[in-house]
Amino acid sequence: MPDSLAPYRDAVGSFVDPLLGAPLGSAGVIEGIESGDGGRVLVSLAYGFPVGGYERELVPALEAWLAARDLGQPLTVALRSAIVAHAVQRPLKPLAGVKNVVAVASGKGGVGKSTVAVNLALAWSRQGARVGILDADIYGPSQPLMLGLAGQRPRSSDGKRLQPLVSHGLVAMSIGFLVDAEQPMVWRGPMVTQALTQLLADTDWGELDYLVVDMPPGTGDIQLTLAQRVPVAGALIVTTPQEISLADARKGLRMFEKVAVPVLGIVENMSVQVCTNCGHAEHLFGAGGGARLAKEHGVALLGELPLDLRIREEADGGRPSVVAAPESARAAAYLAMARRTAAALAGRARDRSNLFPEIVVEES
Repeated sequence: MPDSLAPYRDAVGSFVDPLLGAPLGSAGVIEGIESGDGGRVLVSLAYGFPVGGYERELVPALEAWLAARDLGQPLTVALRSAIVAHAVQRPLKPLAGVKNVVAVASGKGGVGKSTVAVNLALAWSRQGARVGILDADIYGPSQPLMLGLAGQRPRSSDGKRLQPLVSHGLVAMSIGFLVDAEQPMVWRGPMVTQALTQLLADTDWGELDYLVVDMPPGTGDIQLTLAQRVPVAGALIVTTPQEISLADARKGLRMFEKVAVPVLGIVENMSVQVCTNCGHAEHLFGAGGGARLAKEHGVALLGELPLDLRIREEADGGRPSVVAAPESARAAAYLAMARRTAAALAGRARDRSNLFPEIVVEES
């Protein structure tokens, strides 16, 4: 008996996913293709990243692809997320309950790294993932203000582990929750790294798909030590288009390479400024710098984000753009960047460390 769904399997399998850049069949995301009610064909797809909202981009493209082949039967597409843990740098082990730690870093300050980090976390949450954020910038913690949590303090139910604060669906921890906002952190490097590793390990994060770590800017001893102690599945580098920022971003990228942390890609912030009165777009800090850096190091350009007064106002008001104006063009840029970042991470090999026993040799 001929298989009536064979043409659909061939057609769906050969469709090139616009985000993955690979055919669905070779990408391994097809869960099933079967007949449904009313003569419809049911296509089930499972992606390794949050899929909330992705159907608006994927389904019309897939339907057009099949319609061009005149297969006849209407299509129903079901998407789901299948986010898995990915390998971290040896000999570290992933955090219990946290599938993936993603570091957001920059070679220098002033490039909008913290704004990118919080909107990345909020975008993943909006797309359906369970997300937390750790503010690792001891000297200048920004997340309490950006999340509208300034002045609040975490609690501990057992006197050992801290309960993270919650804002806009994110669980969050920061040194800014534990000290006075105007108190300068006059700490040397070892104290900073000890404090941050304790915040990471002693916080009850619960079950998370992603924990975003807003790293301190720079590539000094503190950043290097953190990159060696925090079990990171991947990092993204934030830069602005001008050469002085790109030079420092290169250093940040090479730092992660030295400690065997995969760089998922480059985010070019403040890429273009659009006049709120006339709509004229202007590249105030130059154009194409992020793309050149990404090409130079063989990584993805994950996003080109706008320079917009409203982004600053919304973050300062405790409601970053993804929450304050979710349907706006500026939020759409963050959402697209977040999906590309998650897809880049999903393209990595799955963490297989739990499949192998830990061998311990003891003297008899």
